[in-house]
Amino acid sequence: MKKIAAYILPVALAAASCAQQPQASQQTDTQTTTTTANTANTAAPYDASQAFGPGKVVELKQPESNKVIIKLMFKNGSMTDPEGKEGLTFTTAEMITESGTQDMTVSQIKDKIFPWAAEYGVNVDKEVTTFTFAVHQDFLNEFYPIVRGLLLNPAFAEEDFKRVKSNQQNFVDEVIRASSDEEYSKKALEDLLFRGTNYQHVVEGTSASVPNITLEDVKNHWRNYFTQNNVLIGIAGNYSDAFLNQLKSDVAQLPDVRPNIPVAGEPNTPNGVQVEIIRKDDALGSAIFTGRPMPVTRSADDFAALMVANSYLGEHRKSYGKLYDKIRTTRSMNYGDYSYIEWYDQGGSYQLPNPGVPRTANYHALWIRPVQIAEGLQQQYAELSDINVGHAHFALRLAMREVDNLMQNGMTQEDFELTRKFLRSYMKLYIQTTEKQLGFLMDSRFYGRQDYIEEMDRLLANLTVEDVNNAVKKYWGTDNLYITIVTDDSEAEPLQQALLNNTPSPMSYSNLVREGLPQEVLAEDEAIANYNLNITDVRIVDSKDTFK
Repeated sequence: MKKIAAYILPVALAAASCAQQPQASQQTDTQTTTTTANTANTAAPYDASQAFGPGKVVELKQPESNKVIIKLMFKNGSMTDPEGKEGLTFTTAEMITESGTQDMTVSQIKDKIFPWAAEYGVNVDKEVTTFTFAVHQDFLNEFYPIVRGLLLNPAFAEEDFKRVKSNQQNFVDEVIRASSDEEYSKKALEDLLFRGTNYQHVVEGTSASVPNITLEDVKNHWRNYFTQNNVLIGIAGNYSDAFLNQLKSDVAQLPDVRPNIPVAGEPNTPNGVQVEIIRKDDALGSAIFTGRPMPVTRSADDFAALMVANSYLGEHRKSYGKLYDKIRTTRSMNYGDYSYIEWYDQGGSYQLPNPGVPRTANYHALWIRPVQIAEGLQQQYAELSDINVGHAHFALRLAMREVDNLMQNGMTQEDFELTRKFLRSYMKLYIQTTEKQLGFLMDSRFYGRQDYIEEMDRLLANLTVEDVNNAVKKYWGTDNLYITIVTDDSEAEPLQQALLNNTPSPMSYSNLVREGLPQEVLAEDEAIANYNLNITDVRIVDSKDTFK
């Protein structure tokens, strides 16, 4: 969430957070939707629209808390952007938080709320847009008129519009390509995986679409897609029933329009292993992301089994997974390697998953953090002067082989028990703060669940190793997937030819490193170097031509 003011929600220690968590009786849903989606062992997605609309509220009462958190989640997101104006939802949301109210400029608001240690901001994803407001309980009555003004009477000032759109244009033109090759390859993968659908473009839009967005477009989008009929209210902390009633009454003053929300785009079906290499100047390594359509989300009970397999391969930014162990710990190839069974928002910045990004279209992904290119290895080690491809080909083969081994051989009972035990404790860290607890409860409604954290814990408790191994065979694969690789222009064509020709890719160690490796690692290296990838297409794209 992008923040205004200098207030940061405190992150408690895990033990303290468990003590702060409310009892089940303290979590209420003003208008609960009953569903069987959370008990059916099926991949069929839940109809998320049922969670939104008049009277839909998620409460998390914490009478001992000293703060109040308000969240307004709208079922719109970037997939509602009109063709040719991709990024409009993002612009509209930014204008609500970055343009003040009819009575106060955004600068005046910042000055006013600073002494209260208050904050507000917005996060836009593919299917939802979520506004979050946080304030100390003592200042709630003074802060709320600002919340109400932003919600019902945003300023939409021309000067602020120019500033917001300029920043947005700079992001899609420059920042996305220059700030992090890891995030670049991740967003490029989604561009490839969802090409031709309303999921393809990044939420900020494209270089060509942002200039087409007008202030009148923003005002119309606000009236038609930020309405009382597609909103879910969330509230947590120390608040009164009277305050909640006031909030509900004010939200009911949003436009009474039924938004025309499109169906979420489905990921494309890859024909073999299809690769896009993004060539850029002066890249220091090869950043790799892989993705394969997977028809399972949190709405299905099978998701719990896949969580165990995913954690076994490699939890985000954790050092115990198989991928991390084989690629980083044993071979010192990069900073880390991880597996994902849903979108992980801002993975370069956060150690734990964020709420507020629920999706109905899903895929299994692997993140191979940048590995060295041939040019860099040649400069460092004289003994590697004759190589023409760096570590990307070998690392990709190694990662795919690990997934293949898991599919073919499954987890052992011992690995299953250890991973499940870890996961049941680890998930509790997701909700260390009041804001995170409320966020995950709201996401739960999107998926047709009441409490995702609690329900997954119960499912994990009843899992067997057979459940996990069967789910992996059913939903994962290595023969058909998409891969994006952001790399240096010197590496692009040699890597393309090596992939297309299935050229053996022996691991390029310095002499010193090779001498210290056990024989079993070197023997495994030989098998990896000749592991067959079902490559059917490898295309090179210039960085300047992406996200156009």
